[in-house]
Amino acid sequence: MTDEQAIPAATVIVMRETRDGPPELLMVERAAAMSFAGGALVFPGGRVDPGDFVLAALHAGDVEENAARIAAIRETLEEAGVAIGLDPAGDMPALRQRLYAGEPMGDLLDEAGAALALDRLVPFARWLPRGVHHKVFDTRFYLARAPEGAEPQVDGNENVRVFWASARAVLDAADRGEAHIIFPTRRNLERLALFARYEDAVADARAHPIRTVTPWIEERDGERHLCIPDDLGYPVAAQPLDQAIRM
Repeated sequence: MTDEQAIPAATVIVMRETRDGPPELLMVERAAAMSFAGGALVFPGGRVDPGDFVLAALHAGDVEENAARIAAIRETLEEAGVAIGLDPAGDMPALRQRLYAGEPMGDLLDEAGAALALDRLVPFARWLPRGVHHKVFDTRFYLARAPEGAEPQVDGNENVRVFWASARAVLDAADRGEAHIIFPTRRNLERLALFARYEDAVADARAHPIRTVTPWIEERDGERHLCIPDDLGYPVAAQPLDQAIRM
């Protein structure tokens, strides 16, 4: 699949502060039956739909960037019941249900008297794999602060669990064999584990201009590694290929 055929997608790292420890992240466990990353822990997100582009064209700025942010907002609400990038939040359960029914997001927001606050999403990364045997997603990652008192809920379709956990806790669970995370999620969790506050993550994101991450395979010390650039803020830039989950 060429870059032109890659499916535009967006995901959002929703972070909430804790009283005595590092920030917690909103994590989603995908249903095992899902064709992509089935059973894996991921950040909420999904493909950018045509309706996202229609709504994006009504806002100032780059249409593709706006559409990705809108998709991230919509998918987080659909998958986890958490409203980010909306002002005011309003009746989220009803909005979520109607989004699932296929009603246009723009119409629902107008009816609810709510507006998109796209600037609340901070660009964090962009990943575009090559050489994999599945659908290729051109995925933009964003940071967003969790709304006060946000209580995530499973969607009963694409995911089986949603929860809050620190980046380190998710990595440790994966290392114990208690969780399943794919290569991009692991690299981003390692980077997120560096931050003591949401503001630290935002500062790091702004210190590293977005450049598309496309992993490649390279032999190092007689062993094949899956690699990413070492100047984009990631503390681990290579992993033995036989240990990397690329799905």
